[in-house]
Parts: sequence; C-alpha cells; structure tokens
Amino acid sequence: MDSLTLDQIRLLVAVVDEGSFSKAAKRLNRAQSAVTYGVQKLEAQIGLKLFDRTTYRPALTEAGRTLLPRARRIAEETGAFRETARSLASGLEAELTLVLDSMFPMPRAVEALRAFTRRFPTVPPRIFVQPLGAAAELVLDGTCMIGLLPLVFSEIAAFERFPLLTIELIPVVAPDHPLAAIDGPIETEALERHVQLVLTDRSTLTAARDHGVLSRRTWRLADLGAKRSMLLAGLGWGNMPAHLVADDIANGKLKVICPVAFAAGVADLVMGGAYLANRRLGPAGQWMINHLGGADGA
Repeated sequence: MDSLTLDQIRLLVAVVDEGSFSKAAKRLNRAQSAVTYGVQKLEAQIGLKLFDRTTYRPALTEAGRTLLPRARRIAEETGAFRETARSLASGLEAELTLVLDSMFPMPRAVEALRAFTRRFPTVPPRIFVQPLGAAAELVLDGTCMIGLLPLVFSEIAAFERFPLLTIELIPVVAPDHPLAAIDGPIETEALERHVQLVLTDRSTLTAARDHGVLSRRTWRLADLGAKRSMLLAGLGWGNMPAHLVADDIANGKLKVICPVAFAAGVADLVMGGAYLANRRLGPAGQWMINHLGGADGA
C-alpha cells in the first residue's frame, strides 16, 4: 500500500472520466496496455477490484465508487500544490491580505475580489473589516498589505496612497424619533438633547478624535451594523453611509434630517487606498492596487 503512486491515481480518474481504457490512454498520450497495467497494479496493491470488466465499458465497482472521490481530491490537491509552488517560485504572494474600513462599499470590494481570483487563482485573499483607525493600524503593523481607508488615515506619512471614492454620510433617525418631526434645518442645540450614535474604535489613531459629533449625549459603537439596528429602533440619531441606508430611507424605515452644522445635510467621507511605502508588494498586491485605483489591472 505504501508504494501507491500519484500516477496510478491519475490513471484511475482518467479511465472514469473518459469512460474507457483506450480513451484514457489517448488523453494521456500512452499505450492502452500501460494504462491497463497501471490500474491493475493499483488494484493488486490495495487488494480491491475497482472496475467491473464484464460489461462493454469498464464500470466502477462499489469499492471503486467509494474510493473515486478521494482519488479526485488527491489529484486536485496535487495540481493545486504544483501551481502554488510554481507561483511562489515566481515571486507571487502566498496570500493577499486586505483591510476595509467598515464604511467602504462592499460591492466595490466584491467586484475587485472576483476579478482578482480570476487573475490569481492560487492566491487566497484574507479580508479584514475594521472601523476608522483600527483599519489603518492593521496596515501599519504589517498584518495587511493594503487598506481601503478614510483619507484622514490614508494620508499617514508611512503610507503610499492611491485615490478611491467619496462616500456620502447622511444623518438619519427612525420615523418615530422626536427629531423626525422637525422639518427643515435642525439647530445644534436641538440635536444636543438627543442621543447621537457614534461609530468608534479602540485604535490609538482615533483617541480623543471625533468626526461629525454634534451632541453631548453619545452612545459609541464599534460595529456599523449594530449602529444601523439601533437607529432603526429609534435609540438615537446618527450619520450613516448613504449606500447602507438607501433602502431604509426609501422604505420609510429611516428619515433624513438636516442638522444646520452640515452645509446641505450631507457630509462627504473621502476614501483612499494605502500600503506601507517600505513594503515591497508582489504581483498580486500590485495588481489589486492598480485595479482598485482604476489603472488597467487585466
């Protein structure tokens, strides 16, 4: 049993896929006798008949049907091993680590990852999602190759940067919240009487730094999904990325309000991509940067 070979496994799979020993031999560019002998030797080594040869076409025995899925996995994993080794030898990264700010539009990231996996099938991506400075810290400490971050963090001196997109931040409340009854601009003193739900994190980069906080009463959350749920429940008001609450607004589950402190009731959050200037990126990382930045990454 210890002398089983990968070639024998491939012969088994080829005969099944082609439906005959002769067609398998043709596909493998071998003599039919060599294929037949290889399968017979495999059967002798494991002490089981894999094919019923009394029929017109070789049919798998029960043992053959049981072992075939494992044989396929062995063949597939061996192929993947070979391709990955070849990629690593050529300088391709073992994996692509990417961190997204929690406000970054997921459809944009999904599109990039779909294109990436077509281009680099042997490089698995590892994706992190973190709010505010926590995302930038994962790039700074080397955990992630690339970060998709708010501009205030992507402009850190240690980073090389590339432009991405602008996100609309919209102040919203549930329709039964007291602020929802106010039509038109809302003075800051009125906002201060109500809880503002604020996205935060434990990063040292955002310590003592607030963005768009207008109320003295705040609930701070590190998860954007939790913030949305609390807004829908009427627990406070807060700013949310337009793409995450567009359906809630259209369905009447949230209402846009107009704080005077926001010029037109909408704030802009500029997003940029970043990676460490002193870190050499491989082909996969460079491709992703080019693709996200709008350059030809094909």
